[in-house]
Amino acid sequence: MTHAKDKLIKPGATIGILGGGQLGRMIALAGRAMGYRFITMDPTEDAPCGQTADRQIVARYDDVDAAMQLAAVSDVISYEFENVDAQVAEVLESQAYVPQGSRLLRITQNRIREKTAIQEMGIPVAPFRVVASLADLQEAVRELGLPAVMKTATGGYDGKGQWVLKRDEELEEAFGALAKAGTELIVEQFVPFALELSVIAARNPDGELAVFPTAENIHQDNILHLTIVPARVSEEVRERAEKIARTIVDKLDVVGLLAIEMFLTADGQLFVNELAPRPHNSGHYTMEACVTSQFEQHVRAVCNLPLGSTELLSPVVMVNILGEHLQPVLDRVDELPRSAKLHLYGKAESKEKRKMGHLNVLAPSVDEALHLIDKLEIWSTKTEVQS
Repeated sequence: MTHAKDKLIKPGATIGILGGGQLGRMIALAGRAMGYRFITMDPTEDAPCGQTADRQIVARYDDVDAAMQLAAVSDVISYEFENVDAQVAEVLESQAYVPQGSRLLRITQNRIREKTAIQEMGIPVAPFRVVASLADLQEAVRELGLPAVMKTATGGYDGKGQWVLKRDEELEEAFGALAKAGTELIVEQFVPFALELSVIAARNPDGELAVFPTAENIHQDNILHLTIVPARVSEEVRERAEKIARTIVDKLDVVGLLAIEMFLTADGQLFVNELAPRPHNSGHYTMEACVTSQFEQHVRAVCNLPLGSTELLSPVVMVNILGEHLQPVLDRVDELPRSAKLHLYGKAESKEKRKMGHLNVLAPSVDEALHLIDKLEIWSTKTEVQS
């Protein structure tokens, strides 16, 4: 996929964003500082991105007429979430400049296609089987062993649409529950990982590539809790993770950002778990800790500007603020460390487990940053303890 130099989208142009959530909001905040204008399309009035864009088209994501409106007023279109309706993606590509394209969407929307594509590059993924019946599931479990993880091939995030299989007795119930989604199902061998890592890489249409530092991620209840940078792994593991990211981004002709989530095993093996073709929760640390944030980098990449430096300026820990943490954070806003940067997403309703914001804590070391977070006593589990 090549684009001529005349596809350089200069500041002053209008960027259309499909999706109005917090990722779109932070893309727009970064892009407005560079001089771009923004229009977003989202079904929720006064959506987080709508609050920072010049205009919001209030419409469902499968509304083709609304997508045509977005195309008519945008110099370039990007998306902030990957479950874009296929018909809308097709319309946008035919009527507007969508440098990220639909090929990457097609691959990353489906776990089977995604894992197959990664495997074909010679990069390790957990062994997997596609299952269409209870008999298929029983056969897959015989081959892969237990524990195993069954997931819907499409949809699902933050632990939704998946089931960790531990005993033969639960196969029937698990299959019945996930089959209701009406999508293909995939069963993966459980990877007994020591750490979860992620790398965010960027590429522009001219083929320039930049990789952010490897992040260490700790989840609670399948939702990202902490991102720790530098990751507490050897330099050799960091370099290997970043090389994997470069390979995937290059081979998939990515334009924009791609987040690559990986498992690190106790014996040093790396397995790619998932891809996300957009800014990622585990990249929020870049907003203060890197020369260029992931959001500015995304704007640079889709506009075909030279990519910014990804140099890490300071050790940092990002901690997610979920619905249950929001009020305690607001109550203690005057007690936040001076090196902490608060980002709230402007969501109208605060619900338990819903991502409402995040805090980036910069410090001379990640241990010191973790200590500062613990002292606030907002997050119930000790942050140093991996979950």
